[in-house]
Amino acid sequence: SMMREDLYKVVHAVYENKKELEALDDEDRRLVKKLELQFQRSGLALASDKRERLGEIRKRLSELGIKFSRNVNENDGRKTFTREELAGLPDSFFEGRETEVVDGVEKFVVTTKYPDMVPVMELAHHETTRQQLAVANEQRCPENVPLMQEAIGLRLEAARLLGYTTHAEYVLVEKMADSPKSVMDFEEDLRSKLNVLAKRELKEFEERKRADKSVLGKPYEGLYTWDFRYYANQIKERKHKISSEEVKQYFPMKQVTRGILDVYQSMLGLRFVKVADPPVWHPDVEMYEVWEAHEDVFVGHFYLDLFPRDAKYNHAAVWPIRPGYAKPDGTHEFPVAAMVANFPKPTPSAPALMTHDDAVTLLHELGHVFHSICSQTKWARFHGTQTEGDFVEAPSQMLENWGWEPSVLRQFAVHHSSGEPIPEDLVKRLVAAKNEGAGLFNLRQVFFGLFDMAIHDTADGKVDAKAIYNQLRQDVSLFKNGSDDTWGMATFGHMMGGYDAGYYGYLWSEVFSADMYASRFLKEGVNNPKTGMDYRREILRPGGSRDAS
Repeated sequence: SMMREDLYKVVHAVYENKKELEALDDEDRRLVKKLELQFQRSGLALASDKRERLGEIRKRLSELGIKFSRNVNENDGRKTFTREELAGLPDSFFEGRETEVVDGVEKFVVTTKYPDMVPVMELAHHETTRQQLAVANEQRCPENVPLMQEAIGLRLEAARLLGYTTHAEYVLVEKMADSPKSVMDFEEDLRSKLNVLAKRELKEFEERKRADKSVLGKPYEGLYTWDFRYYANQIKERKHKISSEEVKQYFPMKQVTRGILDVYQSMLGLRFVKVADPPVWHPDVEMYEVWEAHEDVFVGHFYLDLFPRDAKYNHAAVWPIRPGYAKPDGTHEFPVAAMVANFPKPTPSAPALMTHDDAVTLLHELGHVFHSICSQTKWARFHGTQTEGDFVEAPSQMLENWGWEPSVLRQFAVHHSSGEPIPEDLVKRLVAAKNEGAGLFNLRQVFFGLFDMAIHDTADGKVDAKAIYNQLRQDVSLFKNGSDDTWGMATFGHMMGGYDAGYYGYLWSEVFSADMYASRFLKEGVNNPKTGMDYRREILRPGGSRDAS
């Protein structure tokens, strides 16, 4: 529809008629302005030959994105290790795990899917084990390297056709940060401030690794990318007596999911009804109806697809399946959203147990679900998460705070066998350890944002994405890459899935999430129903129908 010249002429006529434009209500006027820009960005104002070329580019970029994503989802890395090589992993990690006999020795199969990768990188004592799995992960999908390179060139060509100097300049016109300079100033300022904290943290990591090497009688050669999770976890255990295995016992997935849904029901004045025998795409998927809590008023549907399986999308995300909007007859279309994740499955001896990070992820992603469900706009164009791209994460980031609130944790964190609530002392230790390693962690986020700008804020397109990724990661994150040839950018799905020239938004939106949380919920109480309903009305309900700024 964005290539229909007849529609563009009508929209453009309204846009040019200032009297008619000002007579429209706020949402209609915003729609006209957005459509005018969208039609222009689709090439309707270009000469026919340039418009045709732009269409070819857009089609090819879509093909590249689909291929890239399919390659990532269908090509997990895979290594085999002996039990001794996996020293540090709990017994539960091995229950029901596939094994292979290699040269007469039984070995356990470990993949690069999150439920395998994260515990190995956090808990495996042998550095060579962590290194081998990290390298396997970063050598996935070599076929994606040329796909990303082609996309970078095509995006620049499209931006130039539309009168922009770089792809980043083209993208940022519609964001709160309206120029590449704003983004780079933000990233570099943040990098400078984080470096002060990160270098202090790095000394602790170095001391710990030097001590480990000394015990083994081996020389210390530096900190590598596969050391970050391991030593961050070691330091938490040493300083705060936090064991991820101990914490997991209080996060059985069934109870945590139900408890977090209860939190959202209470906060937003909603009621969820699980659908029996739902029409879904896999038996693991659950479907819910959403109703107003105090009225017999239907609101929408959402799906939860939370466990890993072959060829499935292998991160956590939410897709708005159907937006809500006002119908011509005065009724409203009901929204539908789906959350996809890859949380651990049950083992033969224990239910599915989540890490605390998993629980925070669930809170975050459900924040996107209910942004879609609670939004009520006249036009589908503005429904739910259709806000400025560098604001869209803010509501969900704010809701991560609930995962650190003692009063909230005690509502759903219970021991999987005894049913006892999480001990108050353990909650205190969790909260105390919250910001441990925050400088280094956020530098990693800065690295991703700087890589994004390095490949997209270029006027000639002559960039080597693989080389830039590897060099920037080492320079910014402060951890060495190692000697193996790797291409981690080949699985950086954000760059081919809609976050191109937009990854900075994750940190940018943290500013707004912190302000929302501190100014209202922290003052008035995280369980205050009035504050929750104000949040639903003022932040979720408008979707993108008004400026986020």
